[in-house]
Amino acid sequence: MAIEKVGVVGCGLMGSGIAQVAAQAGCHVIVREVSQPLVDKGLQAIEKNLGRLVEKGKLSAADRDQIRGRLHGTTSLEDLRDRDFVIEAIIEQLPAKKELFLALDQICPRHTIFASNTSSISITEMAVVTKRPDRFVGMHFFNPVPVMQLVEVIRTIATDPKVFDEIVAFAGKLGKTAVRTTDRTGFIVNRLLVPYILDAVRALEEGVASIEDIDNSMKLGCGHPMGPLTLLDFVGLDTTYYISLVMFDEFKEKRFAAPPLLKRMVLAGWNGRKAGRGFYDYSDPANPKPMQLT
Repeated sequence: MAIEKVGVVGCGLMGSGIAQVAAQAGCHVIVREVSQPLVDKGLQAIEKNLGRLVEKGKLSAADRDQIRGRLHGTTSLEDLRDRDFVIEAIIEQLPAKKELFLALDQICPRHTIFASNTSSISITEMAVVTKRPDRFVGMHFFNPVPVMQLVEVIRTIATDPKVFDEIVAFAGKLGKTAVRTTDRTGFIVNRLLVPYILDAVRALEEGVASIEDIDNSMKLGCGHPMGPLTLLDFVGLDTTYYISLVMFDEFKEKRFAAPPLLKRMVLAGWNGRKAGRGFYDYSDPANPKPMQLT
């Protein structure tokens, strides 16, 4: 079955990006948010992104208008009842995701494939609340979705192999490179990335080096585009902290445990770039200054 009608639940940073790339790939997309202002905000972000592509000559004005014509916003889950594929990109909390899929399972026809964009939560735990665990996968995009080429496609022990192959092919249709993985917390990228980031925080705590020297070491010594503490600010300290809790609960290994400094910064609301401060002070976003934390 070709996936032509796509539903996206959540029109924030990730959801709007997924909706955009699906519409650019020729799919008819309905994106749902809990309120009209959030729908409007997400669609405006997409329009801004498409406008930039036109300005850069990567997209014609006519193509932009066609893409926008394939995108529709709604506040009603019922509007997703005819979708071939529905992916959620809502808050990273299991109870909210389970409640959503329980409702979608009653609305969408049997052929609809469900997916979660989660970066850490068990796909199986979401799938089992539905009557279609065989048609349930993880599809983890990366931020910013229109730019980043990778998608992790995750199968559970219950996922139909044909459905899994179909979603891998769908990722290709979206212009992405799919990597196949199984339902183990963190999948591939975060399984490797999170311990690295947490170790950078531990190195700072233990006085190994300053914020700037840790970041510069990994940028200049390993060729990374940004250092681990800058990356942590970009991703969000609260997001990484939550992922570390989920991963530690799964594996019970020290390398997945959140360092005390990270926990205290999250408690203080110093969640990185989006909060104006994290390991760096973003009072002047163009010239962030390292914070005095130890």
